[in-house]
Amino acid sequence: MNNTANNTADNTVNNTVNPAESATEQTGTNVFATVRTALRSVLTSMMPLPRRGGSAALALLPLTERVPAMAEPCRMHPSVYAIEAAVIDWARRTGLRADPGVGFHRMAARAFAEFDAAAAALFAQWLTWLFHLDDELDEGECPVEVFQGLLRGSARHPLEAAFADLWRVTSARMSDRWRARFAVGLQRQHDACRTEADNRAARRMPTLEEYPALRRGTVGPYLYDLVEPCLRVEVPDWLHDSEPWRQLVDACSDVTAWCNDVASRPKERGDVHNFVVLAMRQLGLGEREATAWVLDRIVRRCEDMHTAARRLPLQDLAPKAARDVSLVACAYLAAPRAHLDWLLESARYA
Repeated sequence: MNNTANNTADNTVNNTVNPAESATEQTGTNVFATVRTALRSVLTSMMPLPRRGGSAALALLPLTERVPAMAEPCRMHPSVYAIEAAVIDWARRTGLRADPGVGFHRMAARAFAEFDAAAAALFAQWLTWLFHLDDELDEGECPVEVFQGLLRGSARHPLEAAFADLWRVTSARMSDRWRARFAVGLQRQHDACRTEADNRAARRMPTLEEYPALRRGTVGPYLYDLVEPCLRVEVPDWLHDSEPWRQLVDACSDVTAWCNDVASRPKERGDVHNFVVLAMRQLGLGEREATAWVLDRIVRRCEDMHTAARRLPLQDLAPKAARDVSLVACAYLAAPRAHLDWLLESARYA
């Protein structure tokens, strides 16, 4: 890994971990932020909906004004076309589609812009696999039982064969503890997808309180564990189990999942497993107001994410381990804007 990437990541985490504000400044800032948030929430609810045929992801643009870390677009990896070629080649070899217009390689090329192209390509391949799984589960073409095949190492279904190929490359560099953690995340996704399927069969709607935990399961909890093998590092178990790390991962998962809900709402075809749809039905809100309600919660979770990053006990780690953990944390902190840029440009949500 090059020194530029290491220095950039270290500086980002150091800046996040060491805030310096006086009590007076903080009080004034908090009051101003409260008023500004209230005004922006009202203005957001008055924004027109995206025109017919336009991307619903445009409703996420207010986040660039409200979240400092999302104010500027992510830098694109200089090897983005090589990353795209690697994803297309892998997808064809394993029997999956790799639509260039969807552009999973571009999301990964932004999230891993400061790292080597191999890291971005591996993550893009996993994204391609994950979204294929999500689509087939949603459209009923693939039974939830496919997860059992994945855990057993089956290769009868194209998703199983592609998973086996990715798993062989990814797990080779990781410990047994990391592999067990990944398997737990895969089981969590299975359980969450089963719950969604049962909800649909019973025509049951999850409550607004239940939904965040359920969505963390369906989004693929192991997605965040994959950052480690992509960067060829491993977060110590004790740190991974600590409250600040769990808060960081959960907040990052919520932000990306809820942004995806806003962008994908027109594609849901009546499915209630969407934060905007739930807000509309359970709070009696119109689409604009429900979207604004979700955006308010995304902003809060962005704040939670950066608060958790500041609380990471890097001082309890050896220098190299602290640097490795910082690299992973910085990839998480970069993910929301990289995801937003992708949502705005991807043909998946046009």
